[in-house]
Amino acid sequence: MNQKILKLENLLRFHTVFRQLHSLGQRRLAQWNHVFSSAYPVWTAQLCIRPWQTDQLIGVALSQYRLLVTKKEERSQKSQLFSTKSKKEVEVWIGMTVEELARAMEKDIDCVYEALMNTAIDLDSLEAYSSLDEVWIKEVVKKMGMKLKWSKLKQDKVRENKDAVRRPQADPALLTPRSPVVTIMGHVDHGKTTLLDKLRKTQVAAMEAGGITQHIGAFLVSLPSGEKITFLDTPGHAAFSAMRARGAQVTDIVILVVAADDGVMKQTVESIQHAKDAQVPIVLAINKCDKAEADPEKVKKELLAYDVVCEDYGGDVQAVHISALTGDNLMALAEATVALAEMLELKADSTGAVEGTVIESFTDKGRGPVTTAIIQRGTLRKGSILVAGKSWAKVRLMFDENGKTIHEACPSMPVGIVGWRDLPSAGDEILEVESEPRARAVVDWRKYELQQEKNKEDLKIIEEKRKEHQEAHQKAREKYGNVHWKERSFLKYQERKEQKPLKAKEKEERDSHVLPIIIKGDVDGSVEAIVNIMDTYDASHECELELVHFGVGDVSENDINLAETFRGVIYGFNVNVGNVIQKSAAKKGVKIKLHKIIYHLIEDLQEELSSRLPCTVEEHPIGEASILATFSVTEGKKKVPVAGCRVQKGQLEKQKKFKLIRNGDVIWKGSLSSLKHHKDDVSVIKTGMDCGLSLSEEKIEFKVGDEIICYEEKQVPAKTSWDPGF
Repeated sequence: MNQKILKLENLLRFHTVFRQLHSLGQRRLAQWNHVFSSAYPVWTAQLCIRPWQTDQLIGVALSQYRLLVTKKEERSQKSQLFSTKSKKEVEVWIGMTVEELARAMEKDIDCVYEALMNTAIDLDSLEAYSSLDEVWIKEVVKKMGMKLKWSKLKQDKVRENKDAVRRPQADPALLTPRSPVVTIMGHVDHGKTTLLDKLRKTQVAAMEAGGITQHIGAFLVSLPSGEKITFLDTPGHAAFSAMRARGAQVTDIVILVVAADDGVMKQTVESIQHAKDAQVPIVLAINKCDKAEADPEKVKKELLAYDVVCEDYGGDVQAVHISALTGDNLMALAEATVALAEMLELKADSTGAVEGTVIESFTDKGRGPVTTAIIQRGTLRKGSILVAGKSWAKVRLMFDENGKTIHEACPSMPVGIVGWRDLPSAGDEILEVESEPRARAVVDWRKYELQQEKNKEDLKIIEEKRKEHQEAHQKAREKYGNVHWKERSFLKYQERKEQKPLKAKEKEERDSHVLPIIIKGDVDGSVEAIVNIMDTYDASHECELELVHFGVGDVSENDINLAETFRGVIYGFNVNVGNVIQKSAAKKGVKIKLHKIIYHLIEDLQEELSSRLPCTVEEHPIGEASILATFSVTEGKKKVPVAGCRVQKGQLEKQKKFKLIRNGDVIWKGSLSSLKHHKDDVSVIKTGMDCGLSLSEEKIEFKVGDEIICYEEKQVPAKTSWDPGF
């Protein structure tokens, strides 16, 4: 406004100068006034203009102009203020796609593209589902004249950590002696469970499917001396590596069982490694010493290669010769274990909040989710609020390994816990919290952390896909860059034509090379073992193995629906299928395969994979003949080469397939056009007989010494190349 007023004032100064010149001119005219006053009195009066009238007019005009300019500026300021107040607020978040941003602004998707024009971003590679960086989101919102507001997804990054953690180490003066936790480990069928049966005076091994342990068990054993030991019995089968590792992590001592007649095996070595990783001392139990072929010294020597040095060889590992079947020397093993535990001076804090580890978890029909746990600190009582993984519990019931209800569980004690809202995973850490709201907050935080990790992984995958698409688009642009538009349209039409939708038969063939499976197990550890075996699958080039779902519990209607949708197979391990579920599966054409021994389940899976592979064609020879002479016969106007042969093995059948071999190389495969014995056409030539034959391909020339092989092709079912390692 000030500049406009200054311009006006400059004009007024110019007008003042003009007025001064005008007054000077008036004085000049006044000199002539006397001359012309008598002749032109009216004209003289009109020439005398009053200067005050002009000044008044200019002053009024200036004041009016000032008023108008001031009002105009006030209106513009008000409109600007109103426009800033009425800016629309747009809620955005990290990783937002083009389509989501357009929807948030209530604009067409083209508006986003227009706002990003003349920027560094490549619009050609930008699709509706492409994620936008933070910079470009801000740029678009700014150009649209809107206000930016980051959603809670961004604010959640500074969310308060509400996780539960272990307590600081207790004052040594408060610690009290506790029982040792001992894990029995070793190779499959070396007598681990039988050993524990003798110590517990039970028959666990007789109840195991196939006579092998397929779960991890926790047992409290009272010795005649009054000492108590908590034993963990781990599976020895190759499939249960994770269970053995988990057992080593929560134990104080490892009893390594090795059969005296079998020696050190693969799972023996793995068990040694687990013990070393957990920094746990080993007691060696050489089992089956009652057998005639037993050789304990051989076992000790073999273990030297794995840094397990027995006391007999100058080491610190106690070795006890036992027979779990007859019970020989078992008390010596127990005494060696107790002696080692006394040397370790095992103590724990039995006061305060409970800490422990989930050994196994399963779903019981009457009790719901149940866990077997080892208490490591504090004393567990009914009503305690526990958190494990992404689940929490208010303890409703506790029981020992015999199913007897107990009221409290002290450190080193195995206990079954009932009251979980969801099923925790084996190996999860158990922590006691003060209240249910606190337990929910801990679980929510852990789920949130898991979701954030998943979001990061998803964004990374999306970005990789976007880059791939961008590179592909750039290559396409380079390909069609210098091509005329007509030719470009034709080339694109040809590409679309090649990308025809699959026919029903082709689609069926494609689906036959994919095996979707659903895994259901009785306990979490068993499902974990099976899923870990699935991870070793390396034959996707033959048939893809797709794990649709896995879980703990009996086969449900939801599993049937999933299997029907994905055309998959349900594998159950130690689970049941109700009559209603079986009828539903039969009606929907869903296969359910139940097993109680894990390697039978894997063998069944291998057979199912093999059944999805195309059959291989094998050649089975029927007869062999050697060419003794070559000649040609005239048929019409052309000469046909003929080979004179003698059958050396088997017989030649005209209807079968033949191949010509020269110097060990196959130079022709096909069928015969004629087969003659002397001058007669025949269909079969047997061993020792001579014949003349000609091939369906006339350009092939025979040579003396060549071999003719008659064979038939048979389709043989293929076998998957996947080897799970046991």
